[in-house]
Amino acid sequence: MIDEPVPGRAVRPGTPRGTSGGPALRLPVRPGLGRSLVLASVFVCAACGLVYELALVAMASHLTGNSVTQASIVLSVMVFAMGVGSLLAKRLRRRAAANFGVIETLLALVGGSSSMALYACFAWFGVSRAALVGFSLAIGVLIGAEMPLLMTLIQRIRAQDADGAVADLFAADYVGALVGGLAFPFLLLPLFGQLTGALLVGLVNALAGGVVVLWLFRHDLSASGRTWLLLAYLSVPLLLGTALVCAGPFEAAARRAVYGGEVRVALETEVQSVVVLADGRGPRGGGEPGRCGFALFLDGRRQVCGAYEARHHQALVRPAMAAGRRERVLLLGGGDGLALREVLRHDGVRAVTVVEIDAGLVRLARGDPQLRALNDGAFDDPRVRVVAADAFRWLRDRPAGATAYDVVLSALPDPRLTDSTRLYSQEFYGLVRHALADGGRFAVHAGPGPHAVWTVEATLRAAGLRPAAYLVDVTGAGNGNGAGNGNGAGKRGGGGNGDGGPAGAGEDGERGFLLAGVAAVPPLGLDAPRASPGARGAVRPVAGLTEADLAGAAARAAERRVTGLPPSTLLHPRYDD
Repeated sequence: MIDEPVPGRAVRPGTPRGTSGGPALRLPVRPGLGRSLVLASVFVCAACGLVYELALVAMASHLTGNSVTQASIVLSVMVFAMGVGSLLAKRLRRRAAANFGVIETLLALVGGSSSMALYACFAWFGVSRAALVGFSLAIGVLIGAEMPLLMTLIQRIRAQDADGAVADLFAADYVGALVGGLAFPFLLLPLFGQLTGALLVGLVNALAGGVVVLWLFRHDLSASGRTWLLLAYLSVPLLLGTALVCAGPFEAAARRAVYGGEVRVALETEVQSVVVLADGRGPRGGGEPGRCGFALFLDGRRQVCGAYEARHHQALVRPAMAAGRRERVLLLGGGDGLALREVLRHDGVRAVTVVEIDAGLVRLARGDPQLRALNDGAFDDPRVRVVAADAFRWLRDRPAGATAYDVVLSALPDPRLTDSTRLYSQEFYGLVRHALADGGRFAVHAGPGPHAVWTVEATLRAAGLRPAAYLVDVTGAGNGNGAGNGNGAGKRGGGGNGDGGPAGAGEDGERGFLLAGVAAVPPLGLDAPRASPGARGAVRPVAGLTEADLAGAAARAAERRVTGLPPSTLLHPRYDD
């Protein structure tokens, strides 16, 4: 146990007396400056604490999806744990300086390494929820214990009324939280990423605690206490620094464990993480894991499996293109260029506008040899215009009298991913409706599962559109694992493992699609699009979806129709079943 010096130590002349009636602390600076340094420490600790909290939410959302659920778990558990920590701190105030030092070393180590440890649990053990709760509890208890101890320390420097001390501490705490909350998305994530950013914050946390305890309050510690705390404060930066050095190799090894193959491309765009496997897992008859030949993951969820992406994109694009005029086409999402490839295979297309929020994904689709070969170099077509914008905002901000489109296609992420539910809302579909020309059609993929499909159908109807549903086996195998552009979906829209990982496999390969018109339900049918030259000049044959497939898909939808579902709105999203 770390002991503090006994009362009776020599005191500098003129030093004020403490609140307990004994000698006040011997400080290396004037009491006013010492008090300011404690408030600065409150500021830094609050900023670091909020970064730990946000980093846990971001990592959990990245790994398992549904950011609302992850944020609710972290916030509720952490606030509860902070209350527990505050109660425990009542027993620690007698040795406030020493115990504050112990808490800060633990907080810097646990908080700084939490993102890396959470990722390791997910990558090698396939679980993250238990680790998320455990880290939220530990960090919350340590943060909760900080404030009572800091209150004790600042009162020992210079006694003041409790109301004034509490006001000063909470002001510094709240301002620090503001800085930490803004620094995480706008500074730490863009410059360092989740793992390195959390480790660097841990180092800052350790430095702030060390300055307060080992320098400002050093005379309040026994010789043995100073020695043990000095060793602790040297060990924490050493451990976090070692983790920083190993972060690159660790992340590469974890990716191999998560994605089940050698990662060929891994990059962080301004919007999401993008991972490409040269030969990723894919379907095989009987539902056994096979090979994709090419696999693209966005934020840990498989969006493209080369073995069967063609059927998915044909199911989305070809019925809409065959049902009427198709001179002007609007593609929402589809930054990989695969849906665009199918659009450009149809005669009569004069202009295609692609609204994709992630410009980095479009750059990859243009420049990566394997993806470029898969999309036939679609973005090089002079008829294509790419707009880097959020689809909802772009549709809402369209000026009156803007271009109306014959076909609008939604190649957006799965509706059951919380961040995407607004793109499957009644309000969004109302904006789409206003963008359609007379006789225009809107096609949307609705992911796997009857709830999502028929909720999208009800939402389209509520927005004034008249849809026809069809359920397509995108694998062509009847019961293989399915994943197409925009979902990579398991039961929670995030993967086939129960923890929402990037396996990208549902229970089967069936995916729901809807084709909608304004005045009438468009006819379901296919035309015969031409084969187009591949990126290297080789002609890629058009194969996959047939008229018989489409008829069977429409029949399955009619047999499995679910009625009575309410539409999804911005204020009441209904896809998280």
